Amino acid sequence: MKTLILVRHAKSDWGNPDISDFDRPLNKRGLRDAPFMADLIKSKGIVPDLIISSPANRAITTAKYFASALNYPLDKIEQINIIYSSGVNTISELIASLDNQYNTVMLFGHNPSISSLSYNFSGGKVPDMPTCAVACIDFNSNNWEDTLESDATLRFYEFPKKYKS
Repeated sequence: MKTLILVRHAKSDWGNPDISDFDRPLNKRGLRDAPFMADLIKSKGIVPDLIISSPANRAITTAKYFASALNYPLDKIEQINIIYSSGVNTISELIASLDNQYNTVMLFGHNPSISSLSYNFSGGKVPDMPTCAVACIDFNSNNWEDTLESDATLRFYEFPKKYKS
């Protein structure tokens, strides 16, 4: 079995028009939600073999919160530019090309790709990925190359507002 955990970056700060999209930091809500969601995922017993992230500031910052909570070495987070710059098909090809030594992979990215991937892999059970949402998908396969065509099961779908009253 292969497990893919898709995470949309936490809420980013749009307050400074001089900062490029790539360099935008997390805002106050993002800085609150990322550690909260990281701890929630840790409580579910998730232990990633590999964490990959868009190198955009808001995504890699979110990934670092999760890595810290999950005792994953920050210097082992793989930053892959196509997660930032490409669409669903290219990211799907990236997933299919993952080394089979990894059974549980976390991928930190952006909309609309993260929502589309979550929707497709969950069979429509994840309609949207709001900021800092997490979708955990199990594939009935031992080979990442086969995951795009194998049976997939949504293990859980979590997002910060689910826990806010």
